[in-house]
Amino acid sequence: MEYRPLGQTGLKVSALCLGTMTFGDQNSEAHAHEQIDRALAAGINFLDAAEMYPVPPKADTQGRTEQYIGSWLARSGRRDDIILASKVTGRSQMEWTRDPAEPTRLSRAQIHQAVDASLRRLQTDYLDLYQVHWPDRKTNTFGALGYTHQPHDDEIDIAETLSALGELVTAGKVRHVGVSNETPWGVMQYLRAAEQHGLPRIASIQNPYSLINRSFEVGLAEFAEREQVGLLAYSPMAFGVLSGKYLGGQQPEGARLTLWKRFDRYSKPEAEVATRAYVELAQEFGLSPAQMALAFVTSRSFVTSNIIGATTLEQLDENMASADIRLPEALLERIDAIHQQQPNPAP
Repeated sequence: MEYRPLGQTGLKVSALCLGTMTFGDQNSEAHAHEQIDRALAAGINFLDAAEMYPVPPKADTQGRTEQYIGSWLARSGRRDDIILASKVTGRSQMEWTRDPAEPTRLSRAQIHQAVDASLRRLQTDYLDLYQVHWPDRKTNTFGALGYTHQPHDDEIDIAETLSALGELVTAGKVRHVGVSNETPWGVMQYLRAAEQHGLPRIASIQNPYSLINRSFEVGLAEFAEREQVGLLAYSPMAFGVLSGKYLGGQQPEGARLTLWKRFDRYSKPEAEVATRAYVELAQEFGLSPAQMALAFVTSRSFVTSNIIGATTLEQLDENMASADIRLPEALLERIDAIHQQQPNPAP
């Protein structure tokens, strides 16, 4: 396993990160513990969670992912063997909130409330990386296109959010901070606020990145490289779409997109055309489509860690084996050719 610097923190994280958003819904507590054990045995030292997990978020399951990680930590005693990341939810009015009387926000009070609850569930005194899950402001997130400037009247300033995160660092509850689902403007504001006000510098950007969503390359890849705030790539398999298992209208039993039709971000007709081309290309080169898709993401110079997820140990093993695959230049050229024909069909 390769290990890469996490921004300017001095920490080194594995090139693959174990994503945990299925823990507590598709994966039981016992299965979650098995996945963590298997991942650590393969050299993964980086786990990513969030206060709202598992996905899809529901009031009766919210926080269960962190609880399962916490029970693993209590059982194993291996806190020092992992770099543990979680996330604080951005502005939302989902069916769960931290306080039923008000929407979830990135205010100082709510950030403190959120991290304390996460630490209790995780059964640890600190997080190595605490990330803002998405912005408080209204902007293009989760595949939104056609930006229209419609700011909220009550937007919480990024400097206020970062100041609250800085208080967590000072208190020892958080070692480092990062952002997620952010735009180039947002990343610039976080970096500027850190410099101007002596606040913690963000270490990473957790955004979607895959063969069918390379939009990170347009405005954020240069930030990642020049400012040393690398990408933690989520959905590198586009919710499993890039394995090819949904092609031709297939609906595998128990699969995420079979269970929840609401997740249509990666299921557009244009995405299916591109996915079919990538699957055929992988097969031509004797690779599994899943491993080719993951190896491509891991190979990008602006990627700090590639967040993989699985619902079975067999899937996890296949995904982890992608770390040893080096894609030949001829294959990378063919990938770029498909991308030129069908660029970013599922942003």
